[in-house]
Amino acid sequence: MEIKNLKELKENFKLLLSNMDKNIESLYNLATHDEKTGLYNYRFFQEIFGIEFEKAKRGQNLSIVIFDIDNFKMINSKFGHINADKILIKVAKIIKNILRKYDVVARFGGEEFIVMLPSTNLIKAKKVSERIRISIEKDFKKEKVTISGGIAEYKKGDTKEKLKNRADKFLFKAKSNGKNRIEF
Repeated sequence: MEIKNLKELKENFKLLLSNMDKNIESLYNLATHDEKTGLYNYRFFQEIFGIEFEKAKRGQNLSIVIFDIDNFKMINSKFGHINADKILIKVAKIIKNILRKYDVVARFGGEEFIVMLPSTNLIKAKKVSERIRISIEKDFKKEKVTISGGIAEYKKGDTKEKLKNRADKFLFKAKSNGKNRIEF
């Protein structure tokens, strides 16, 4: 009888550990991912960005891209919030699928995304960004959904904020120059 209780105890303990692992994984995902798109959230992006930024200061290339879905308020009005959310989710998926495994994309705002491209210079970042822009334009030809982007490459003396602000300024330039374009 005692052996049976010991086996039961071991099984219960294994089950408890398994449930704890699942709960920890669930909490980790809640803390690091955007609920709607499944991408990383901006808070977690900043942590990874800090690590890659230090590598850039030691000579590794690093580029940042900020994307924004063009005319998203109009998309919300035209298609409704539920369908606009589906568009947002699909755009996020397209961006993620084009990137390499070690590139990092996060939801940056309502309809904005920030992409970190480690070991990537400005020319390569432009190519990747154009692939993303063209893929979104093609996938949403019927809905006429497009994105604009601004790219910045790490320069000696940059701070994290300077680098992000430069990408943001280029995004603003892309929007001002007619949208559906990438500026750098």
